Amino acid sequence: MRFALSPITEPEAREISRWRYEEPYSMYDGEPSSVPSLLDERFAYHSVRDERGELAGYFCFGEDAQVPEGRRLGLYDETALDLGLGMRPGLTGRGIGLSFVEAGLRFAAERYAPAALRLTVAVFNERAIRVYTNAGFESMTTFGGSMVSGGREWLLMLRRPDQKPKK
Repeated sequence: MRFALSPITEPEAREISRWRYEEPYSMYDGEPSSVPSLLDERFAYHSVRDERGELAGYFCFGEDAQVPEGRRLGLYDETALDLGLGMRPGLTGRGIGLSFVEAGLRFAAERYAPAALRLTVAVFNERAIRVYTNAGFESMTTFGGSMVSGGREWLLMLRRPDQKPKK
């Protein structure tokens, strides 16, 4: 399947803010109060449409793709461009994640030409980690997950431009 990215519009941001995922992925549910952030140019949100023109997901590039706890720990620096993404709930788990991610990687390479790309994913999200690994990302470190605080555990992954997808 082919995907194309373009700057997000307000109707797309509103639709994304209403997305709901099945457990255990509900932590990725949209939130209506997030619409202003999705439209904030500093966060570089882009909608993703499939070959039929239907909204399939989104990517963001930069600070909004970072997890606050990782920032507090000093895990994010300027050596890589952070990317965040989300796929429409009805499309997840259908085997199209790699082509979705690759569309975002091509866009990032053309638009930003980063030295490297970095993403942060919840450790429990094994199917996403598999897709990212197949797209050439390598695990760097985990953080968070303190049983005392009840926080989530996160995995930081990195992909260098010369990294080849594992497909």
